[in-house]
Amino acid sequence: MTMKRITVAQHERALVWKNKTFAGVLEPGKHWLIAPMSDVQAQLYDLTVPEFEHARVDFLVKDARATMEQHFDIVELTDSEAGLVYKNGKLAGVLAPGKRQLYWKGPIEVKVEKIDLTADLEVPARLSKLLARAKQPLAAQAADATSSIEVPDTSVAMLIVDGKFVKLLEPGLHVFWKFQRTVKVELVDRRVQTMEVSGQDILTKDKVSLRVNLTALWQVEDVVLARTQLQNFVEYIYKELQFALREAIGSRTLDELLGAKGNLDREIQTSARGKIEQHGIKLASVGIKDVILPGEMKEILNRVVEAEKVAQANLIKRREETAATRSLLNTARLMDENPTLLRLKELETLEKVTEKVDKLTVFGGLDGVLKDVVRIQVPAN
Repeated sequence: MTMKRITVAQHERALVWKNKTFAGVLEPGKHWLIAPMSDVQAQLYDLTVPEFEHARVDFLVKDARATMEQHFDIVELTDSEAGLVYKNGKLAGVLAPGKRQLYWKGPIEVKVEKIDLTADLEVPARLSKLLARAKQPLAAQAADATSSIEVPDTSVAMLIVDGKFVKLLEPGLHVFWKFQRTVKVELVDRRVQTMEVSGQDILTKDKVSLRVNLTALWQVEDVVLARTQLQNFVEYIYKELQFALREAIGSRTLDELLGAKGNLDREIQTSARGKIEQHGIKLASVGIKDVILPGEMKEILNRVVEAEKVAQANLIKRREETAATRSLLNTARLMDENPTLLRLKELETLEKVTEKVDKLTVFGGLDGVLKDVVRIQVPAN
């Protein structure tokens, strides 16, 4: 037999084992253990670490429960319960369902709040930010226990649990327990969005190949309906716009397309809207941005436009010449019927002539000027 001294500090406790059998817990102070040296053991534990971890914890709780309850807070969770661990009033950890955890009764006050996972899968708002914004080591436990999503104010989110749609989530922070379940969240933007249908090579009714670019504005109105009926509603919108564009262009000749672009936009929108909006998606507007012709077709159209403009210019020129001739004829008729008007025209002509010459010699006085220098002959009708 031998004596062994064990000193337990104020912040410590010791578990004593004799012949591999639990013999009790030692309080702070000096203790003498009398037993064969090989058959007595004392395990010291620091109470500043309140969690008690031991390979035989289940045996200790079962066979020495009274002693364990004297020194430990024993927490036992069912399969439908999770635990929130508070140390000195602050959230410090999360316990998984079915967990048994012992905490030393000591300088750190430990309380565990049990959460019924069958009551609500969403973490209460008072705890959401604490878990979602936690720092280590709590952050690692929160990540294993919860799933968080922050929905922006321009969107709405669909909560899907174990493959089943549960509800829509409004903007804000949402945190969910993910113990024994699979939690998935899908964000959907509620703003008006742009869809580009670019580089579509299409034949017109008269077999002219065109490259067309189309733009559409759309918005999700019924998120649940769109998600339920369409696997990928963005791809669906693109395909329907593409089909409507090809149908509209393929049924028209090139001249009809170039002459009625507004009608073409409206026809495409009407055709696509009926198919898209029945799935909870609003098609706000549709417009063709570009119609790109082949190189040789551009040259032909340029020559056609040039010929049209030349013809229009010639027509305008002939109209002006006709108007000028008609004006001269009217003037001649007036002067023929009114000698005074003819005389005034002669004087006007004389004034223009004098502006062009440096010196003018007149014979015959004023009558010579009026009668002989300038004389306008009005042709007989």
